[in-house]
Amino acid sequence: MLWRTSLRSILRHLLLIAFGLVMLYPLLWMVSSSMKPNDIIFRDPSLLPAEWDLSNYTVGWNALAHPFTHYLANSAVVVAGAVLGNLISCSMAAYAFARLNFTGRRLWFAIMLMSIMLPIHVVIVPQYVLFSELDWINTFLPLIVPKFLATDAFFIFLMVQFFRGIPKELDEAARLDGCGHIRIYARIMMPLSLPALATTAIFTFIWTWNDFFSSLIFLTSPDMYTVPVALRTFVDSTGSSNWGALFAMSIVSLIPVFVVFLFGQKYLVKGIATTGIK
Repeated sequence: MLWRTSLRSILRHLLLIAFGLVMLYPLLWMVSSSMKPNDIIFRDPSLLPAEWDLSNYTVGWNALAHPFTHYLANSAVVVAGAVLGNLISCSMAAYAFARLNFTGRRLWFAIMLMSIMLPIHVVIVPQYVLFSELDWINTFLPLIVPKFLATDAFFIFLMVQFFRGIPKELDEAARLDGCGHIRIYARIMMPLSLPALATTAIFTFIWTWNDFFSSLIFLTSPDMYTVPVALRTFVDSTGSSNWGALFAMSIVSLIPVFVVFLFGQKYLVKGIATTGIK
């Protein structure tokens, strides 16, 4: 009986390892292709290059109108603004839904949840018209300012679930000490909500860093391009694409995402586990 249990455990782990390798293969292939000459990238599917060409990294770094650090800096500015905006606005909106009693709270909460189902393609046209009237096209403002207006309903819902798990007795004790809603929010709810805030920051970072569609729509000048749009310029419709440089800079652009996820994964798991989201 014991050997059957051990055999099942071994088979289960082997299956998981095989599945993991299948999932990792595209990433490993891209890493390998970034170190191959252009002419053999698609002729040599092996993960170990027959010929090594590390010049793809130096060529890709300087292949565009600006060094690749310029586009990394652009993405960093957008990501920093988006993360800060979501942390402030979504936490404030979540506190209102979780702790304040106001007319139509359930209705507005339901409307907020329904907005999660709206794809960006539905709202991008009116957004573009509005930002064009404000003369914000080809600036970072369309990518940052909406984050300060609590437009990401998923993070509001996540924090509402977390706030509801914090005992209301803490609020009542704070009110007896003379605290208003602002001080309760800043001194009690925020320090106790670090897992939910970390989850919001990590997801916002990853989604904003990888956002290609919005950046393509609102940023028209190559000087303003973020990393995803800059990577797209390596691909030429005439067939003369520099695939080696593209894969090399794709690896470089993935490093910040890996670093953020590596150091924030425990907060990510804790934040999701403690909000009741399955």
